[in-house]
Amino acid sequence: MIVIPARYASSRLPGKPLLVAGGKPLIQHTYEKAAAASADRVIVATDDERILETVRGFGGEAVMTSADHQTGTARVAEAAEKVAAAEGEVADIIVNMQGDEPETDPAHLDALIAVHRAALGSERPAFVSTLVCPFAPEPADGPGSPQDPSCVKALLGHQRPDGGCDALYFSRALAPYPRDEGGRVTDPTAYYLHIGIYAFSAASLKAYDTLPAGRLEAIEKLEQLRILEAGERIAAAIVPQAAPGIDTPADFEAFKKRLAAAG
Repeated sequence: MIVIPARYASSRLPGKPLLVAGGKPLIQHTYEKAAAASADRVIVATDDERILETVRGFGGEAVMTSADHQTGTARVAEAAEKVAAAEGEVADIIVNMQGDEPETDPAHLDALIAVHRAALGSERPAFVSTLVCPFAPEPADGPGSPQDPSCVKALLGHQRPDGGCDALYFSRALAPYPRDEGGRVTDPTAYYLHIGIYAFSAASLKAYDTLPAGRLEAIEKLEQLRILEAGERIAAAIVPQAAPGIDTPADFEAFKKRLAAAG
């Protein structure tokens, strides 16, 4: 099951899920990408009646959740619990997909699901799986590069035969640090960008909120670090590139232009 958390409030782009591009609200674009993946079900988890009705209006499935959640993961967990309570069935894999990434490749979601399924069946099951991709060749410095603190770097172990690997750490800092180059990045593609899409089991999704926030999470402001600090395993699927996120009016205008150009 893929769950898309979608809230109306946004400091930089209020009402973002309902903004219309190409004749469809943003949340519909995202929903349709999720529906094209191999999951059995797609659900929008929202705290707003307008989003709920919009999703149901285009034939999608939506669940109302609390307005008090501090994270999308908590909203996804509530939605999954509501579905399980109502229907008596629990999905074996629950994907938390960002609602503001309407250009996500369904094949990337399938890669994440496959890696998590393999990770669940291993001797030491992963608590969660996530997506990463190499940084683009340019730029080597500044915004969008490995030097950018807003671009979270994933440090990975060796790739396994199933195509996945374990995440060793996540950082806003330049990591690993190129000592011989004096901190200068000569090949951005040697670094991995973390993509904030996660696959949980029902048990790990429920357990996530019980994990204590740790020192590293407090310093880096990265929630996934609490999983590693708790001694749990995070598996990662490597995909070619990340989908553009929509955080600002400029991002949304760029998305509309790409839609128009694509016909």
